[in-house]
Amino acid sequence: MLRWFSQIAALTAFNLKTMAARRAWVASAMLGMAFVVAVLVGVLSIGQGFSKTVEETGSPVRAIVLRSGSDGEMMSIVMRDESRIMEQAPGVAKGGGAALVSPELFVIINLPKMSTGTDANVPMRGVTAPAFGVHDEVKIVEGRNFGWGKNEVIVGRAAQREFRGLEVGNKLRLGQNDWNVVGAFTGGGASESEIWTDAAVLQPAYQRGNSFQSVKVKLASAGSFKGFKDSLTADPRLDVKVQRETEFYAGQTRALNGLVVGLGLIIGVLMGLGAIFGGLNTMYTAVASRSKEIATLRALGFRGTPVVISVMLESLLIAVVGGALGAAGAYFAFNGYEAATMNWASFSQVAFAFAVTPVLLVFALIYAAALGLVGGLFPAIRAARQPVATALRE
Repeated sequence: MLRWFSQIAALTAFNLKTMAARRAWVASAMLGMAFVVAVLVGVLSIGQGFSKTVEETGSPVRAIVLRSGSDGEMMSIVMRDESRIMEQAPGVAKGGGAALVSPELFVIINLPKMSTGTDANVPMRGVTAPAFGVHDEVKIVEGRNFGWGKNEVIVGRAAQREFRGLEVGNKLRLGQNDWNVVGAFTGGGASESEIWTDAAVLQPAYQRGNSFQSVKVKLASAGSFKGFKDSLTADPRLDVKVQRETEFYAGQTRALNGLVVGLGLIIGVLMGLGAIFGGLNTMYTAVASRSKEIATLRALGFRGTPVVISVMLESLLIAVVGGALGAAGAYFAFNGYEAATMNWASFSQVAFAFAVTPVLLVFALIYAAALGLVGGLFPAIRAARQPVATALRE
């Protein structure tokens, strides 16, 4: 066994020393693998970034209440009287002596995108005074808050970067009304892609009467959720669905994330096949160019299995180095790159940043290693099976 390992070590060292003489082929294989990995990581970082942005919006100490059977805010209607019933439910946090229950109106407006100038659906949210206690992560970072009862709006920083006309001091023409942009806010997550205003002003502007789309509730603690949910679902006056906010926003990401992952895997498989064929060609050429050296080593007593393993280790090294270069390139090219895409659950745009996560980088390296092993397998077998006498005569 010791001799077997010593042969593998000697053959692997020999292969590595001769790589300099084959640098053109080695560089070609590494660059091919780097390109495959960079494209795969770039595609998958879209889904990672979108999921991260949307899920950051949710909080374990918040619940969202929708009409029963609704999958999102656009399909839900909750009346003001129903939200008042929720204020009396157990487990609701208090702020300033009042229940932190925020009925919210959700409408879609059209604004041109910064990059293309084409119109896109942008979410506009009408809120009531408790909203800023429920969404305590929302902070005004420029200008001031909108005035209650006035046609004024505040805009999320992400929305400002992605859509035109949202600078503080501008005036928006939405429907039959003009709205003054008086402030900008941060808050993390999908809320930064929204425009906020007074719900009492937004309701008549969009003929919504006294209705809302959802009710956001801040709970006394994360453990208060079950009692709060059971109270609402058991109340005969209400026909609602209650979810943790984290659960709700995780569901919002499934459609796009599934599409992106599926697309990424298809691209990865197709390009991976190309990388395998490229690796096969490179390794076959490498083996053919060293057939005499390998035959000489086998004539000196080196066995076939160590030859197979040494060639596969060489292929693995080339693939992993190429994969690492591709992953690094993807990280610097895509991580933090800002874009906007459609949230199919709300039919509105969500601004987000691509996220090249550590998990994604590890997956990319494992993928590159797998391609390298497959690409080196058949050339390695060929090197081990080639008759010694035939190889020496070539």
